[in-house]
Amino acid sequence: MNISQHTDEDLRRSLGIGRRRFLSTCTAVAAGAVAAPVLGAAPVQAAPRAAAGGNGRSLVPADKRGIILYTVRDAIARDPLSTSLPSGFRGVFEQLARFGYRQVEFAGYGQHPNAPGGASLESVEGAKLLRRWLDDTGLRAQGNHGFIPGSWPLTSSDLDTFKKHLEIANILGMAHMGTGADPTNSRYKADWDVAADKWNALGEIARRAGLKLYTHNHDAAYDFLLDGGPLDAEGRPTRGSGIRKLEYFLSVTDPKLVWLEMDVFWAHVAQYKFRTYTAHDGSTRTNVFDPAGLVTRHDKRYPLFHAKDGVVNTANGMGYDMVPFGTGVIDYTTFFSRVGHRNYHNPMVEQDNAPSAANPAQSLEHAAIGYRNLAALRR
Repeated sequence: MNISQHTDEDLRRSLGIGRRRFLSTCTAVAAGAVAAPVLGAAPVQAAPRAAAGGNGRSLVPADKRGIILYTVRDAIARDPLSTSLPSGFRGVFEQLARFGYRQVEFAGYGQHPNAPGGASLESVEGAKLLRRWLDDTGLRAQGNHGFIPGSWPLTSSDLDTFKKHLEIANILGMAHMGTGADPTNSRYKADWDVAADKWNALGEIARRAGLKLYTHNHDAAYDFLLDGGPLDAEGRPTRGSGIRKLEYFLSVTDPKLVWLEMDVFWAHVAQYKFRTYTAHDGSTRTNVFDPAGLVTRHDKRYPLFHAKDGVVNTANGMGYDMVPFGTGVIDYTTFFSRVGHRNYHNPMVEQDNAPSAANPAQSLEHAAIGYRNLAALRR
């Protein structure tokens, strides 16, 4: 069944919070939207907040609006016997569906031991239970940040675990299975060649299981590859040709076997951080990263996005501080308009810092704000 969206008053009551605090929370996050300086290839500006029923075509169709459960991990881990707030997978699914979400991305299968199903649902039986709750609430599992073997070549134990996760993903009805880690942390071409071999092999196993294997990346993956120039004491290159690490990975992996999920926030952090490189001849050169441009060049290799927002902070080394989706300065109207394929891409709202010890309802409050602002995007 589909659970309809609630009004503000319904939301406040369902989260068990007072009217004054609910209004103050909404006001505070809305105040985070400020104009930004030019940090990248084009000015980064606060996106206008259009009403959900406004003019123009929705940039994110209703059936593509999702959230990664990492955003509300505190609610999933909450003891249902100690609170009236939504808790555990089942309760959180019900609440997210009320907000209007249609898709979820898992970040593991653990919850509080007192929640229905017990502490760990990382099993065939657990997956069947999760699938029933997803179906009951009208949600679809689109992916998971789960187990990708660290060893290469694969050990038999890692291969068995990987196949178990593929089976769980199929029971849950996922189209994709992935990880929240970069293929390698190295800056050296040889290590990315090894990572490509590994991911091509794992991607073939996933393809045979009917799934697309994807890697989710943070800012470091967009740093420049070291692929030439003088060698260091260990015989490694010290300079680059201007190719970014993930760009190289895309060029040496099979597009039929390896897919990607762009975290748009971290891609903009990379745009701020990694602007110059030392060329093979020792000169300093500028190359400003264009996140949407990378997606358009590689078209449908990006079935998933993390829709995460930020406000400018040039003092923290990243250029941005995270805020609820739609209350920051990252121009998602332009981003989604440029990448196109609105019926193919699956944006997942994410906010790493949504949980709050002082306000146990905060992560779900921010999930509701994120949904509304994702739905409001119009072209």
